Amino acid sequence: MQVHSKGKLITAGIILASPFIAAWFALFIGSYQVSPGMILRVLAGTLFHGFDPGDVAEKSILLDVRLPRVILAGLVGMSLSGSGVVLQGIFRNPLVDPYILGISAGASLGCALSVGFFPAWSVQPLAFCLGLAAVGISYSMAKTRGEISRLPLILSGVIISAFFTALVSIVKFLVDPNKLQSIVFWLMGSFALADWKLVRIALLGTIIGLLPVVLMRWRLNVMSMGEEEAKTLGIHLKRDRLIFLVCSSLAVSLAVSVSGIIGWVGLMVPHLIRMVQGPDHKRLVPLSIAGGAAFMILADTIARALTSFDIPVGIVTAILGAPFFFFLMKKGGEESWGRG
Repeated sequence: MQVHSKGKLITAGIILASPFIAAWFALFIGSYQVSPGMILRVLAGTLFHGFDPGDVAEKSILLDVRLPRVILAGLVGMSLSGSGVVLQGIFRNPLVDPYILGISAGASLGCALSVGFFPAWSVQPLAFCLGLAAVGISYSMAKTRGEISRLPLILSGVIISAFFTALVSIVKFLVDPNKLQSIVFWLMGSFALADWKLVRIALLGTIIGLLPVVLMRWRLNVMSMGEEEAKTLGIHLKRDRLIFLVCSSLAVSLAVSVSGIIGWVGLMVPHLIRMVQGPDHKRLVPLSIAGGAAFMILADTIARALTSFDIPVGIVTAILGAPFFFFLMKKGGEESWGRG
């Protein structure tokens, strides 16, 4: 028992450190070779004024291209994975994630409307409102006799995602070709346009969306036991569920607004962490957030280093996620969740 606990602690430490390790390697992988020593000099020159980093071109590549892209990928991964573990906890369903429940599709409609018809409106508010509307409709459709069951929830998410995706297709059909190209590229999910402005937006969504989740994560353990048990233990179920839903929707919507549709991260990472660390959300939530950041950084590094051109990272996560979802469906995912 003690050896097993020690192994979990070591694994948790590795997971928490993994975003920094992944970010370090991602900085010197690319078409333009940059040595680790040069990265240290540039970072030291940025942090400590008066320290000469050397080559101006390499400094520009690192600070204006790679560093914001790596940070943005990490923040988006944190938001998607953190929201995924929250949704799985409150719905007691390991097959739930922001992509399947329709939050991403709703947010994408908001972004497409902003780009196509309302350029004077900011992308983020529209993405948040429609992302929250999507998950609210999915939740309402799946609620039968006061309870949320597994299959209706997934089917509701599929229906709502299809509906909002159809609306996005209508927007694509109606806009002019120049705006259509921007929408299509954005929908595939990419960090190619990363800059420090997008980093600030993603950071805001990560802090506002995930900080309450981290502080309240122990309540997910009670909510995962079922509605009757949660009420018996004094949990205000409707209020807490609404807080978690709003926070998750905010984090995902802002992530979608800066990167486009990137699916499967919120499904794969929390489930893998749960397999290693167990179902305790006091550890599962922070580890899923860290694991999501590392996964997204690695996926984006693969996307931009695999070929001479930049593959949208959404394609990479979809290639990995579809077989993983099939694995979960075959295995069954309710052993530690009770009947759905």
